Amino acid sequence: MTRARAVAWIAFAFALVASALASPPAGAEYGDVVLNRRSEANGMRPVVFPHWFHRIRFRCTVCHGEFGFRMRAGSNEVSMQDIVEGKLCGMCHDGRTAWGAEQCDLCHSGRRGMKTGIYGGHQTGGPGRW
Repeated sequence: MTRARAVAWIAFAFALVASALASPPAGAEYGDVVLNRRSEANGMRPVVFPHWFHRIRFRCTVCHGEFGFRMRAGSNEVSMQDIVEGKLCGMCHDGRTAWGAEQCDLCHSGRRGMKTGIYGGHQTGGPGRW
């Protein structure tokens, strides 16, 4: 390897390391939302709603406009009765569009004792902070 080529590789490696150090840490912008207002009181594990997973597939207006979810974590009352009746989560989780309410562990997947709130990312590109 020539001296010029070795210097070029060293400069490239230095630029790569400097770029990595200057970049902010990666994080999920929309995080996970844990719902435990009623779950444990009713003998179930907390619900972990992967907001980030839904957000990469749908626009905000699908859930926060058409389905009626308010855009503030903790401000939505969600019950199994609503879901079974096809409201809120049940609009899609009907056994056809997505799994149905009878597959409990797919949503009730949190660790016991988890508090209601947002875990992971907590900022949105939307109308403000949650």
